Amino acid sequence: MDKHTVTFRVRYAETDQSCVVHHSVYPVWFEMGRVELLRSSGVTYTELERQGFFFVVVDLHVRYRQPARFDDELEVETSRGNKTKVTLEHNYRITRRSDGELLAEGNTRIACINSKGRPCRIPQVMLEAIGAA
Repeated sequence: MDKHTVTFRVRYAETDQSCVVHHSVYPVWFEMGRVELLRSSGVTYTELERQGFFFVVVDLHVRYRQPARFDDELEVETSRGNKTKVTLEHNYRITRRSDGELLAEGNTRIACINSKGRPCRIPQVMLEAIGAA
């Protein structure tokens, strides 16, 4: 699967005193999108970790456009980007559901490592599931 969208509502704990979402929350939402993109393809991170494959973020970029606020219903659209033997990029768009306003966009690059923390090839089952084989 090349793209997946997750819908959720901003929780009070994710905001500051003016009910604006704190900047540190957006990468957490990116991760939620990345995990659900994989899950929607029929593979889970839990399964991959049981097989000895782990993924670490090696690059992260966020561009903040408009603030999200407490109780906004948001969508995180996650799409697959470029890949190498060891890394995989994801692109993200966070929009407010009520008006479609783009609130933030960004990308990450994750690297596959083994249980010893050494880089290793992305498992074939994952590449096939996300259509990157």
